[in-house]
Amino acid sequence: MRRALNWIIGVPIVAIIAAFAVANRQWVEISFDPLSREAPRAMITMPLWSLFFCGIFVGLVAGWLACWFAQKKWRRAAREARAELQHGQDELTRLRRDAAARQTLPTSHAA
Repeated sequence: MRRALNWIIGVPIVAIIAAFAVANRQWVEISFDPLSREAPRAMITMPLWSLFFCGIFVGLVAGWLACWFAQKKWRRAAREARAELQHGQDELTRLRRDAAARQTLPTSHAA
């Protein structure tokens, strides 16, 4: 079911992206030099559709980084909780081992 749904949604999306790329295949000049308009020092010539997809990619990466930095306190809390849980499990193991050792020791009652 999930695979069919992926095909039903994925094929039209791919068709729309392909149509967009074909319709916007003219080349554009991207200048990174704000001082010189006639002869920029840093310039890239690329198809318009690739500029669009590069912008989407940069936006996705920026969003991912923003979320990753925003979740820092939750990752730290999870790491501390894991360490505390491991400490508690180690202590429980030690206490069980001590209790088992006490039960196996021969007890001598003086009468």
